[in-house]
Amino acid sequence: MANDKTDITSIAINAVQLLLAEKRTSLAVMRTGIAVLVLPMSVMSVLIATSKYYDALHVVHFLVPLGIVNLVLIILGTYLIIRSIIRMRHYDRLIHEIKLKHSVIGEFID
Repeated sequence: MANDKTDITSIAINAVQLLLAEKRTSLAVMRTGIAVLVLPMSVMSVLIATSKYYDALHVVHFLVPLGIVNLVLIILGTYLIIRSIIRMRHYDRLIHEIKLKHSVIGEFID
């Protein structure tokens, strides 16, 4: 009987470790999303800072595709950030459920 309880506890601990690893992966995805989101802002700031050196009407054939690429990067970065937040909240709920079911490991998890 004690061996069964130990097995269940070790399974619960392994499940929490797996969920925490998945949460770390979601944090890495969020970090990537933030980096992707910052890239268009830095490109636009460089273009604004150097705007006195070019005429926008003469380089519009470069600015339009650049604007489209920036828009796609903003959408991608926003998607990655929102997706990772949703996944992290899901993992937090699963960890909370495991914590409620197994009081032995509940004292180790905040």
